Amino acid sequence: MRKRAAVPVRRMDSRQGFVLYVEGPRDRGILRAWAYRLLPKQAPSLFEGAVILGGRRPQRAVDHFQLSGAWGGLCVLDGDDADAPLPVTSDALGFFTWSRRHIESYLLVPEAIARSLGLRLDDRRLQHFFDTHVPAPGDAEAWRRLDAKRLLGERGAFSQTVGRSLPLARVARATRLDELHGDVRSLFERLEGELAPRRPSRSPDP
Repeated sequence: MRKRAAVPVRRMDSRQGFVLYVEGPRDRGILRAWAYRLLPKQAPSLFEGAVILGGRRPQRAVDHFQLSGAWGGLCVLDGDDADAPLPVTSDALGFFTWSRRHIESYLLVPEAIARSLGLRLDDRRLQHFFDTHVPAPGDAEAWRRLDAKRLLGERGAFSQTVGRSLPLARVARATRLDELHGDVRSLFERLEGELAPRRPSRSPDP
């Protein structure tokens, strides 16, 4: 039986004691683009040390974290297998699972896509793509099932309809704060809390 390759472990000092785990390079690129708007001070160090799991492998994050010497971490997972139980770990390593199937679905913002590609919002190709392939905003179940990875892939419906591939990180950068989905805000609010400076506890007065 072929053994899985081990995740490389980074040695960390007190300034690099929080680890972000992501499924793949595209996830990291999208998150980093959002982070430079939502967490600009922490973004460089946070994503320089991010660990790519090579898929939805929460146990791999646990194994890495136990060896890392980090004081905290967060593993960000797609919602495509959200019913599967997560591994038992310490409170220091948390998990965040998107309510939608794939992180790419949060880039399906017509205005952001139009800005990133230099298209008019009323471009017929863009309108046809959204009318044909993208669920209504309030249809949470349809969004949960949507295969955004395939939809936005090199040979997916977007490139076939619009005639251009979608630069995911560029769309993320082009998304305005008021256009971000609540899931994205929730993730970064959690990261902001995790990365807040740790204040030493005061000793009780004698």
